[in-house]
Amino acid sequence: MNYVTTLEGVNEDNIQGFFVDWPNPPSAKKHIEILKNSSYFWLAIDTSTNNVIGFINAISDKTLCSYIPLLEVLPSYKNKGIGTELIRLMLGSLKDFYMIDLLCDDDLVNFYKKFEMFKSSGMIIRNYKKQNEV
Repeated sequence: MNYVTTLEGVNEDNIQGFFVDWPNPPSAKKHIEILKNSSYFWLAIDTSTNNVIGFINAISDKTLCSYIPLLEVLPSYKNKGIGTELIRLMLGSLKDFYMIDLLCDDDLVNFYKKFEMFKSSGMIIRNYKKQNEV
């Protein structure tokens, strides 16, 4: 397992299977675009296959605020500490910001509490038709 902050060697063939259970999942091409346009990202790479098996990204004003919109590990790699390591690495990258926000489903609250995050309230809009546009 290798954790990297570069897209070197990443292509549409080795970044497959993400956005599980999304109604209109982004394509691999769109996924790469998301990472390119992120302020920060970390990838988990399976060194035996060179496939991306997990990722996290953050968007930031690079001054005060940062937001973590996506963290995902492929289903066959879950419960192996990969998500924990990705969030740990990202929080390290964002440690100098006043504000680090993310939204999560209720069943993930305890996972994020392990990282000294606390539950808050927020408001969202979801335009599901826009999930997979290129």
